[in-house]
Amino acid sequence: MTDTVKRDVIDLSSPPSSGGSEPVPADEMTVGSVSAIPPEEIERITTEVVAALKTVFDPEIPVDIYELGLIYKVDLDDDYSLKIEMTLTAPGCPVAGEMPGWVKDAAETVEGVTRADVNLVFDPPWTPDRMTDEARLQLNML
Repeated sequence: MTDTVKRDVIDLSSPPSSGGSEPVPADEMTVGSVSAIPPEEIERITTEVVAALKTVFDPEIPVDIYELGLIYKVDLDDDYSLKIEMTLTAPGCPVAGEMPGWVKDAAETVEGVTRADVNLVFDPPWTPDRMTDEARLQLNML
């Protein structure tokens, strides 16, 4: 059995200091060993995963989940599967049972992605500090 090497595609586990949640460029990722996926392919998938995640909206807030800061981390394995950690604005969110499925469906539209597994986490808890400036602007919070 071969172990797959995980590559962090997007790591947003702590609020951005600049007010924006930007994906980590492929050439700046810290990896324990070399991935079988070429860096330019990782960059393409990163860009497309972010675009796909931006199509998912919290029905109660007119901002996509990426800009809201609900996506904490996305790992890309050598078999092109994604492991996504996300949260909700509140644990009692009415779409808590549905939103992970929406995220999975969106991520699996990216060419080359074989599977997406979504894990809902509540640590660290979501706060408005996680929102990008674009989200704040859309919500008239700037």
